[in-house]
Amino acid sequence: MKVKKFVAPSMNEAMKMVRAELGRDAVILHSKVIHTGGFFGLFAKKKIEVLAGVDPDPLPRPPAAAAPADWPSAVRQEETNGSLAGELQEVKTLIRQLASRPPSLVYPPPLAEAERRLVRQGMAERYVREVMDRLLERWYADKGGRSASAVAGWAKEAVRGMLSPLPFAEAARQKKYVILLGPTGVGKTTTLAKMAGRAVLEQRKKVGFITTDTYRIAAIDQLKTYANILQAPFAVCYNADDFRTAKRNLADCDLVFVDTAGRNFRNPQYVAELQQTLEFDSETETFLVLAATGKYEDMKAVYDRFSRLPLDRLIITKLDETDSYGAVFSLLIDSRLGAAYFTNGQNVPDDMAEASADRLVHLLFGAERW
Repeated sequence: MKVKKFVAPSMNEAMKMVRAELGRDAVILHSKVIHTGGFFGLFAKKKIEVLAGVDPDPLPRPPAAAAPADWPSAVRQEETNGSLAGELQEVKTLIRQLASRPPSLVYPPPLAEAERRLVRQGMAERYVREVMDRLLERWYADKGGRSASAVAGWAKEAVRGMLSPLPFAEAARQKKYVILLGPTGVGKTTTLAKMAGRAVLEQRKKVGFITTDTYRIAAIDQLKTYANILQAPFAVCYNADDFRTAKRNLADCDLVFVDTAGRNFRNPQYVAELQQTLEFDSETETFLVLAATGKYEDMKAVYDRFSRLPLDRLIITKLDETDSYGAVFSLLIDSRLGAAYFTNGQNVPDDMAEASADRLVHLLFGAERW
């Protein structure tokens, strides 16, 4: 099969280009909207990208009265003659399936299984399409290795390639003040204790704790318990003056871990209060904590709200409480922040590992056979 990509101002123009180049028997394999040109992302023009294909040696059409059962013999005869009949028959089958699945593309079985897995994992649709575009190009470029295991390998390579620009595993550059932000119930306090525990046990650092979570008495007691175990100083702050005083009192600490309240992130006043209470400066490293159990839309909404603050990295918690990691992947790509840590349990200071692209790829593809 001859496959070619076309870019045009409209679908109508694209179809004209396809017919002119490949003929009236061409098949549209995939189409999407792209933006080209522009200056620093401005004034880009919207165009249509179409992937089309045509078989250079098509099969003769069977008689109108011929039943589908007659096709295999014709296919076998063409294969005997050394043509691409098997491949064309596969394409014809896919085309017949389009009627039951408009308007999305119907893929050959190994590619269709890859798509189903990405969808099951909860990956955002636009990233599923991007991965599948890469797989489709590999599929038609490598006709000799179209096994299910090969497609699985291609999918892992595609996902790893999309993650490669992100700054994973760079949390070792810790600044003095480590602030954890995030919505309710994501495990900020427990994660903070894990980070502090490792700093004490592995790096022999002197640590201190500050909490601005004055809305829950249990949160203060929980962090105070961790501080007592680590023999670390502890301060509760109700306003900006308290925070500045706490920083002065903890000046001799190597690291100061700051816990914040997990209130309703949809309330813009919450982020405004954080801006008024905390100090974000060159000595501060700020992490947004999100749970892997959340829906992509909710995680994206949380990030959008907190992105008004100077975020450095994400921390993803509760990876042990879900089998779907596509939302995590999608948010990392959206934010471009990368992740510092993945956590997978309540044990302090264990159940936490440095985040990496390889770890996330393993989560996306390693838990279940293809």
